[in-house]
Amino acid sequence: MTMPADMLEKDRVVATAIVISVVMAATVGLALGYQHIGGYIPCKLCLEQRIPYYVGAPLMLVTAYAGAAGASPRFVRLMLLAGAVILAFSLYLGVKHTGVEYGWWAGPTDCGVVSGGAGGSGKGVLDQLNQVIPPSCDTAAWRDPVLRLSFAGWNAVISFVLLLVALRGAMARRA
Repeated sequence: MTMPADMLEKDRVVATAIVISVVMAATVGLALGYQHIGGYIPCKLCLEQRIPYYVGAPLMLVTAYAGAAGASPRFVRLMLLAGAVILAFSLYLGVKHTGVEYGWWAGPTDCGVVSGGAGGSGKGVLDQLNQVIPPSCDTAAWRDPVLRLSFAGWNAVISFVLLLVALRGAMARRA
């Protein structure tokens, strides 16, 4: 028994959107786990890299729902293309941070800087207890032992792969 081309296309774009959403949610969830459970303090650029995931994962869920609910394949492909744009921005952020870590270019001047520090600020000890000094953006908090990629490097890799998946889904035509 063969399925009509429209059904195959619908299933393909819905599955693509679901996969992208799940991987994006897992990626940002892993970053949050490393922060809250593992104790890794994110720098300013690390936090910026999470924004595309916070936007993209729900967008891809809406895309999957729209495709499953019968929205036009063209509309769903446009939503996947919007997801690809978000992933391209995420890739840019990951490459930018990786370059800062390797010293290829300068990072933001306010990364790792805390205003009103402990010395001479006039604040008491209790006021300073909740103040955490974030790490500098040019120092990787962790690198994997095999490929020596930092969190930012892995973000770039994941973003690139998901970008390709989103573009493939957005450019899919009827079989």
